[in-house]
Amino acid sequence: MSLRPRGQHAGLRAACRRHGARLLALSPIVIATLDSPPVRKQLATALAADIVLFTSPNAVRAAAALAPLRAGRDQHWLAVGAGTQRALQRLGIAAIAPMRMDSEGLLALPPLAQPQGKSIGLITAPGGRGVLLPALTARGAQVVRADVYARLPAGIPARRWLQLAALLQAHHPTVLALSSGEALQAWLAQVPATLLPGVFDSAVVAASERLAQAARSAGFQRVATAASARPAALLQAATTMCG
Repeated sequence: MSLRPRGQHAGLRAACRRHGARLLALSPIVIATLDSPPVRKQLATALAADIVLFTSPNAVRAAAALAPLRAGRDQHWLAVGAGTQRALQRLGIAAIAPMRMDSEGLLALPPLAQPQGKSIGLITAPGGRGVLLPALTARGAQVVRADVYARLPAGIPARRWLQLAALLQAHHPTVLALSSGEALQAWLAQVPATLLPGVFDSAVVAASERLAQAARSAGFQRVATAASARPAALLQAATTMCG
């Protein structure tokens, strides 16, 4: 079960095929680029900062749709993880990404260790990354935030719930791939009550320990943490769980 935003299941679907599994897309959110004069002005300021930091591939795509992305000679460009790093590489930008693909991993990168007096352009979406901005501010950085996209609620079609019901009734091994706490909450709010017992019996592979804890708090009992948010890592963890 994939809770990726609508239209963004291809990587996970391909990984499923390689492991002999099938993917059921259950997108509770859709990505929308935010385009207005204030957003473009804030983005321009963020892109001119000493350090430019992208929090997701969606942030890269949305920013690229609003303005040319070109790294300055004396700038550091950072990516939250490998997917964001690849999105920037496709635009010709060499960005640094941490091995640990979360806010704590980013904060451990050398350019962010002592950012006193430096400007940091944080290119992101409303909500999320609650640890990052306060930590950078506490380290003495001047953070310029540019919210370039938004995660909007998306209704899940009835046929998807019928497919899920059939899978649960057939007692097939079912695994939820979890890479967003916001998506998890939006999805659980839509799950029909009759399906909730089967859903909570499903295994969860989470992209980080923070997300694993969110799954446990929501009521899931079988939860594993993958090595990263990459589709291959999520599927490897799922294969290990289903053994």
